[in-house]
Amino acid sequence: MTPTEARQAHAKWAERPFARAATLLAGAIVISALGGWARSTRGHDDLLLAEATVPPATVTGDSAAEALRLARTELAQARAQLDRASALIHFSSRYQIPADLAATIYDVAVSEGINPALGFRLVDVESQFKPTARSAADAIGLAQVRLATARAVEPGMTEAQLYDPETNLRIGFRFLRQLLDRFDGDMRLALLAYNRGPARVDQLLAQGEDPSNGYQHAVLRGYRPVQVPAGAPVAAQ
Repeated sequence: MTPTEARQAHAKWAERPFARAATLLAGAIVISALGGWARSTRGHDDLLLAEATVPPATVTGDSAAEALRLARTELAQARAQLDRASALIHFSSRYQIPADLAATIYDVAVSEGINPALGFRLVDVESQFKPTARSAADAIGLAQVRLATARAVEPGMTEAQLYDPETNLRIGFRFLRQLLDRFDGDMRLALLAYNRGPARVDQLLAQGEDPSNGYQHAVLRGYRPVQVPAGAPVAAQ
């Protein structure tokens, strides 16, 4: 093989992982946006990841190592997209809700440190996924947040803003995250405080009474935490 042929072979090998990664990543993004992806793709993704192996001993140089590193990074990003798409299909089907609403709940839960599965259970119990829901106690929206609570979490919040699904979820999930921290990760107490108010739960505990009212059982019924992307701030399992 001539030096020119060797360089061409090396370039062709270096480009191959990029092509695989780019194709998979583009497919994952499109499918995630459409809200549909078959579970069987996970096996195909694993096969692609396995194929991006250490280059043959005859291929050397920093450029080859860098190409492989970048390809693996892109494949990891593609896998995260595929996992998200699979989760959206699952939740959309389970709760019979539109894919865009499922995506909003999932993404806000992850960003606020709540396991998405817990976020879906809470919204199901609180509002049955109705963004315009309003209770007799003036709790508003998907996560049934009262204006006073919203302003404690995010000063300046208005009632009109609470009817925006993403804003409502952000406030509700952030409040739940704060309660989980307050009660040292005790999901039962955090949920009861979300429903009854943290001051009331603290009062009952101080009196030696059980603050349970059944709310936590309703939310946790059928709850199964899901895996979230590496590095996500989710701690509630």
